[in-house]
Amino acid sequence: MNKSFSILFILLFFTSALGFAQVITSASQDTLSLEQDTTKIDTIVIRWPQNKLKITPYGVRRIAPKTGLNKTSVLREKPKKFVPPTFWVKQNNLGLNINEVAFVNWNAGGENSVSALANLAFVRNYKFRYLTWENELRFRYGINVQEGQELRKTEDLIRFTSTFGFRKDTLTNWFYSAKAKFNTQFSNGFNYPDRDTPISRFMAPGYVFFGAGTSYIKPDNSVNIYISPTTLKATFVFDEDLSSKGAFGVSPGENSFIEFGFLFTHAWETQVLKNVQMKHRLNLYTDYLRSFGNVDVDWELNFEFKVNEYINANIGTHIIYDDDIKFDQIFNDAGDVINPGKPRIQFKQALGIGLGYKF
Repeated sequence: MNKSFSILFILLFFTSALGFAQVITSASQDTLSLEQDTTKIDTIVIRWPQNKLKITPYGVRRIAPKTGLNKTSVLREKPKKFVPPTFWVKQNNLGLNINEVAFVNWNAGGENSVSALANLAFVRNYKFRYLTWENELRFRYGINVQEGQELRKTEDLIRFTSTFGFRKDTLTNWFYSAKAKFNTQFSNGFNYPDRDTPISRFMAPGYVFFGAGTSYIKPDNSVNIYISPTTLKATFVFDEDLSSKGAFGVSPGENSFIEFGFLFTHAWETQVLKNVQMKHRLNLYTDYLRSFGNVDVDWELNFEFKVNEYINANIGTHIIYDDDIKFDQIFNDAGDVINPGKPRIQFKQALGIGLGYKF
C-alpha cells in the first residue's frame, strides 16, 4: 500500500512539474509576442514606380504638340541659304581699258586717238586631297582709232588651258600632270598700212599643245611649275593663201605640221606692294625632231594696280620668239619664196587704266 502510494505520488509530481513548465513556456512566448507588437517602427519605405524606357524609332520625326507664339517676333533678316561645300574655285573677270588723247591748237603737234582693250577671263579650278584640275579660258581684243586713219587692231587672243594633276599624298606639292593648251585669234591681222593682204586669220595660225609630265603647285596657287619631256605641238594654218606661202612653219600647200618636244612652263603671282599685284607667265618649248636646242619663248609680265573695287590700272610686256615665224619674206611674181626671211623677237608693251568687274 505504501509502495503503491509512493509510486502514485511520484507520477503526480512529475505530471504537475511538466504542466507547470508548459505554462511558463507559453507565458514567456506570449510575453515576447506582446513586446514585438508594441515596438514603434520609425522607418518608412517608399518604392518609386518603375517607368518603362520610351524608345523613339529611328527616322520618326518628333514634333512638339504645342508651340507658344506669345514671345516670338518678326524675322528682320533674311535667313542665310544653306550652301553645300564645294571644292571648285570659280572666277569670272571682265576688264575694259580705254585710252584717249585729244588736241586743240596744240603747238607741239599731235593727232587725236582713242584706244580700247577688252579682257574676259573664266577660271574653273578644282582641288581636293589628291586631285587638282585647273582650267582657264581667256579672250582679249583691242582696237585703236586715230585721226586720219582707219581702225586698227592692237590685240587679239583666244587661249584655253587645262591641267590635270594627281599626287600620292596630301603633304607633297608635286603632281603627276597632263596639260592641254589651245591658242588662236578672232579676226584678220594686217601689216599696216596694207589692208588687202592678211598676214594671219582665225586658226591661221592655231596652236595645240598636249603632253604629260610633273607639276609643282603651292597650296595657295602662287607658284605653278610644269615640266613635260613628252609634249606634242600642232600648228594649224587653215587659210589657203597663207598655207601656200608656207606661213608659220608649214610646208607650202599643207595646213598643219606636228612637233614633239620638251615643254617648261612657270607661272608666279605675288603682291609686291599694297594694291600692286605682279603676274608672271613663261613658256619654253624645244622640238626633238626638227631643231632640238632651238627654244621657242613666250613670256608675259604684268603689274596690276588696284585703285578700288571697280577701277584699276595695269602695265605689262609680252615677248615672243618662235623660229617658225619668219619676217621679211620675199616672193617672186609667181608666188614662190625667194628669201624665206628670218625669225625675230616680238615685243609688245601696254599701259591702260580702266574698269574691272568680277562676277
